[in-house]
Amino acid sequence: MTLAVHGGDPVRTADWPLWPRPAGRAGEQLTEVLHSGRWSISGPYRGTDTKERTFARMFARYNGTGHCVPTASGTAALMIALEACGIGAGDEVLVPGISWVASASTVLGVNAVPVFVDVDPDTLCMDPAAAEAAITPATRAIVVVHLYSALADMDALRDLARRHDLVLIEDAAQAHGAVYRGARAGTMGRAGAFSMHHTKVLTCGEGGAAVTGDAELALRMAELRADGRHQPDRPPVLHEMELVSTGTVMGSNRALSEFHAALLIAQLEELDRYNDQRALQASVLEKALADLGCTPQQTSPGTERRTYFGFVFRLPQDLDGVDAPTVGAALTAELGLPVKPVYPAIPGAPLYRPHSRRRFDLGADHRRRTDPARHRLPVSELAAARHLTFHHSALLGERRDADDIVAALRKLLDHRADLGR
Repeated sequence: MTLAVHGGDPVRTADWPLWPRPAGRAGEQLTEVLHSGRWSISGPYRGTDTKERTFARMFARYNGTGHCVPTASGTAALMIALEACGIGAGDEVLVPGISWVASASTVLGVNAVPVFVDVDPDTLCMDPAAAEAAITPATRAIVVVHLYSALADMDALRDLARRHDLVLIEDAAQAHGAVYRGARAGTMGRAGAFSMHHTKVLTCGEGGAAVTGDAELALRMAELRADGRHQPDRPPVLHEMELVSTGTVMGSNRALSEFHAALLIAQLEELDRYNDQRALQASVLEKALADLGCTPQQTSPGTERRTYFGFVFRLPQDLDGVDAPTVGAALTAELGLPVKPVYPAIPGAPLYRPHSRRRFDLGADHRRRTDPARHRLPVSELAAARHLTFHHSALLGERRDADDIVAALRKLLDHRADLGR
């Protein structure tokens, strides 16, 4: 039997589930905005709450926290969370070695210094011991990322933040609906940031949100994302501009449009159902892949509900000598499903280039402190070389979809000698 990557017949030719999927009320919500005369929060009051404010209340309630500030992207949510928490010029912020680049570039964006911390080899999330070893007198904050389907060790990281008086911010861009010891992901630090990008389990195409239990912090985040303005406690006169200009802080325009907020209202209603479906398929796959010698990504012991942005597994030891990109390309050819290596360690990632932008050139000392070459992350680099992932949409189908993934991997393992040629 010839591998598909070498011209043989693939295991699967059928299509995979499509993502995003419009929720049942998505069209209704979008039509309301279309004819409302209000397409932005920076617009005239029309006698009813904006969709943005409605979604903010819904998402805060869903997460069991007091406040939600919707934003134009997950990057924007992280930026306002960092800045509202007082992180700024020269401060060091601990960031995990493996994540999407925005977990670090947002730190640069507030003129702070990302300090990369190695990850736990099983969860791929920040290693608390490595984080403690990286603390210096300049350290002000920890940005902890819940990655793919794993929650970080929040018990240890919260304890670390308390003992060293550090701000703890959760990057929960990939963990909508996950639960750790009774708390939703994103609600266990000073602030939490979510992405609603096209790929995420809760999406409106582009969007984000920051959540917090602190009313004062929420107000500051709201002002930072709307040019220093915020929504009033009482409705204004009909047709007057709604946002109040306070002049307390200079912000930027990072607001979510009414169309995006309308989509999120509808999509949030179906988030738990989709999360349950993904978890069911993932449990089948985890057992089957473990039987083939692969190691599915683990999550921290306090995890009570796991969500799957990506399904991740470590390749068997006896495939040493065949790298993850080669195996991923072979699986992709068998399945018609993109199977890729996990994120590379950020300091060596092609998208992380601080010195390519003059705005980060704040002098010789800052250039030295933000030089990616100063970081050595052996666990992150090894993990990136041995793990593969595929998108959560593949978990939204039927049992035969999981069976096809297992069959494709079994075919590759049976013909492992052919993989390297």
